[in-house]
Amino acid sequence: MTDNTPKPGKLRLDKWLWAARFFKTRSLAKAAIDGGKVHLGGQRVKVSKEINVGDTLQIRRGWDELVVEVCALSAQRRGASEAQQLYRETEASVKKRESEAVARKAAGEVGQRPVQRPTKKQRRQIHQFKNAGS
Repeated sequence: MTDNTPKPGKLRLDKWLWAARFFKTRSLAKAAIDGGKVHLGGQRVKVSKEINVGDTLQIRRGWDELVVEVCALSAQRRGASEAQQLYRETEASVKKRESEAVARKAAGEVGQRPVQRPTKKQRRQIHQFKNAGS
């Protein structure tokens, strides 16, 4: 019989990211780590890397990059208010995220999705336009 309880002071990175509510499932956390979206101390890591209190993580989610310091370890996923107690985002990270959000908002409609899907005629025109260059 194996004991699944983590050793005191150590926990798998994917499990902590899931418990801290950065990702909805452990498999999404694993995919993000494997995709290079999570760095520990500036280095790419593996899913099974054990983290400790005081470690610094850089987490890229969508447009945002968070730099957080691990304050506590938990292997259980709890409410959002309890999950926020597990980490502390650095001041520089908060300022950078906010300034980038303002810049994206100021850019306006660049990159926004259309209100509706293109009609069949519009789709033909798009394909014709794309293939005109080749």
